[in-house]
Amino acid sequence: MNHESPIKRRKSRQIMVGDVPVGGDAPIAVQSMTNTNTCDVDATVGQIRALQEAGADIVRVSVPTMDAAEAFGKIRSLVSVPLVADIHFDHRIALRVAELGVDCLRINPGNIGRDDRVSAVISAARDRNIPIRIGVNAGSLEKALQRKYGEPTPEALVESAMRHIDILDKHDFQNFKVSLKASEVFMTVAAYRQIAAQIDQPLHLGITEAGGFRSGTVKSSIGLGMLLMDGIGDTIRVSLAADPVQEIKVGFDILKSLRLRSRGINFVACPSCSRQNFDVIQTMNDLEARLEDVNEPLDVAIIGCIVNGPGEAKVADLGLTGGSPKNLFYMSGKPNQKLDNANLTEDLERLIREEVARRKEKEDAIITRSTD
Repeated sequence: MNHESPIKRRKSRQIMVGDVPVGGDAPIAVQSMTNTNTCDVDATVGQIRALQEAGADIVRVSVPTMDAAEAFGKIRSLVSVPLVADIHFDHRIALRVAELGVDCLRINPGNIGRDDRVSAVISAARDRNIPIRIGVNAGSLEKALQRKYGEPTPEALVESAMRHIDILDKHDFQNFKVSLKASEVFMTVAAYRQIAAQIDQPLHLGITEAGGFRSGTVKSSIGLGMLLMDGIGDTIRVSLAADPVQEIKVGFDILKSLRLRSRGINFVACPSCSRQNFDVIQTMNDLEARLEDVNEPLDVAIIGCIVNGPGEAKVADLGLTGGSPKNLFYMSGKPNQKLDNANLTEDLERLIREEVARRKEKEDAIITRSTD
């Protein structure tokens, strides 16, 4: 199967969030945000580690108070993934987390207040090479823009972002990225398309407050998919009223579907019908649950009958076609062996893990030869 994406990405300036490159030709980063009480260090660290295990490149943490800032410092020392501090209005919190090792500040310079406060935050960010994320949200537009436009619009979001950008420009600070989020798909997409043509900084994508797990996944997939197809986007966050780990999984699934990232198994599976020779849905549910720990990219086709099964199996790394009396297992596009239904899930898990191990061994051998 061809793993190259036909998408031509927008050229953006590259910044560093900790050790993660964002923008330029770097892979699109997937991030989420903790929903624990930041002052509960143990709970927050536990959630960050779960997000990192799921593949999170960057994690954002809300820091609403100075107590939370001190807790953030402890959290920073206990995890390795880059952390973004989410701060609103109080520049002192930004200065404190900068001292404590934050990797990115999510703070809108226009909301800090006096110019000396803005200058202090920018100076701290410049001295420590900390990028800033300007985050515009349709639900919290400035009152002046609410009066001007009457309601949130793409133009209002862009104007808000440009006001903050102008402040950073006046201080000759270019180490920033921008997000313009709304819960409405068309507004979000239009705003990102407008600003993408006006600045060269990286863009962080998201449909804010997208909804619950199912509806939010659909809304995010459509909105982010439209922008990613345009080549727009350097980091993404899928905002779900669900376990943040699910945000990471959905984010990677979106990128995998567009061939922009490869992490874990890409399952191709039929919805099943009366032609199926094994229980496709139960088999898929079991395999996904059993193989969540697999990070290596692999295309696996699970098809219940011989109508589409052979064709899908031949273009996948591994494939199963339902058959009677036994199902046919393919490897690298060729029939390999027959599997009966009695131990089908166990056999498939074993064969998939063996292939993952073979590929990893081959990759390690290549790396070893290249470093000798």
